[in-house]
Amino acid sequence: MLLQKRISLVAAAAVAVAVAIAILISYFAVRQRLLTQVDNSLRAEAATIVDSHTINLGQGIPQGGTPSTGGPAPYEQVVLPNGNSQSSVPGVTLPGRGLAQSVAVGNASPTLKTVTVDGALVRMYVFGPLRLFPPLDGQQSAAIELAQPLNAVDNVLHTLRWMLSLVFLLVVGLAALLARIATRRVLAPLAEVTATAQLIGETDDLSRRIAVHDDDEVGQLATRFNEMLERLERSRAQLDASVTAQRQLVADASHELRTPVTSLRTNIEVLLSGAELDAEDRDRLLADVVEQSEELSTLVSDLIEVARGDTPPTSVEHLRLDRLAEESLDRARRNTPHVEFTEDLAPVLVEGDSDRLMRAMNNLLDNAALHGGHGGPVEVTVDSSGFTVRDHGDGIAEADLPYVFDRFYRGASSRAQQGSGLGLAIVHQTAEQHHGSVSVANAPDGGAVFRLQLPTSPPGASDSAMSDDSRVTGDAEVSA
Repeated sequence: MLLQKRISLVAAAAVAVAVAIAILISYFAVRQRLLTQVDNSLRAEAATIVDSHTINLGQGIPQGGTPSTGGPAPYEQVVLPNGNSQSSVPGVTLPGRGLAQSVAVGNASPTLKTVTVDGALVRMYVFGPLRLFPPLDGQQSAAIELAQPLNAVDNVLHTLRWMLSLVFLLVVGLAALLARIATRRVLAPLAEVTATAQLIGETDDLSRRIAVHDDDEVGQLATRFNEMLERLERSRAQLDASVTAQRQLVADASHELRTPVTSLRTNIEVLLSGAELDAEDRDRLLADVVEQSEELSTLVSDLIEVARGDTPPTSVEHLRLDRLAEESLDRARRNTPHVEFTEDLAPVLVEGDSDRLMRAMNNLLDNAALHGGHGGPVEVTVDSSGFTVRDHGDGIAEADLPYVFDRFYRGASSRAQQGSGLGLAIVHQTAEQHHGSVSVANAPDGGAVFRLQLPTSPPGASDSAMSDDSRVTGDAEVSA
């Protein structure tokens, strides 16, 4: 059963119970009020009779009713202690003779009760004892029974029952109708949520949103649903971008691997063919095989690093960026002794993964040594903004500047040189993993300036006193 129907039924049932209770209370209150009026009438008539103190049966059965008390009771009966009785209506004897005998001798108090006379309900009042004059059958006292038919009361109650039943049906029906209308309006946003969720499931369109009409519980539900859709849409976009990037990486890697693998295979097939080769040609082929193997090893290492994507560092610690830069400079000087490196390293702290930061700095130094080392010294700076490398080479063509950090991109001046085109992409990826950025610009007087900007902080006394054991060493051979 739908929620709207359930709420409507519950509301109608609650109203029905409340109205039924109110009707029953009203009915019994009116019934009691009517019976009280009859009782008061009987008591008033009895009071006028009691005022006479004696009963003279020779003058007939006394009648004490007055217009103010509703008139005399239709049924009046005198009951003697011996059980004999005399009624005002011939042929009609009121019940309750035993009670009346007890009242006649003073053994019972006056009593009101409902009895049946000729199949009709009457209200009877038994009171006494009153003295008889003259005595009858040797009896000197008697009790009086007054009875008032309840036909008028029953007629009123019958009409009231019909009216209250009609009111009950009308109120419950109206309550059910109003509950259905109200729940339809209140649950309309929920129906919209359901429709939107169904539509999204059918069309896979996460851009749809639910209109928020009021700031109530249902409106808050719609707001939370919209926020969830926004997060799902962003996650979908990120997932699609990640899948696209991974596919592009696989395609680019396949393209980059094809050339060295083909060349390596060709050289090995020549060596295995048994062809007559002089020593110089054989040595040259073997040197090419070694060089191509190293190129493949470097390319695979770079691919593994790039494949990490936006994976956050697993080993994060507080590091002295200037000491990491010293490690990278020592490596660069060993690998490229013909290049002059100058340094200005201020002590700063950075939080991150030492291996990834070292690899990024090594790539920037290798790139500067490869493309700008012949025109002057490579200047390395560490300050509060991060790590900066400036060379004095030919700089970067303006057309290549927007793409130097793209995967597998190689500018016109780099295509003839060995390299995978992943070194600077790894630098860009490392910067983002450490909540930083990397940028490049041509210096006004020639050369290129690469800035690896990282969130840094000044070292404390304990940080300045760190031993050399806390510095991470590494010699990642990466070419830009």
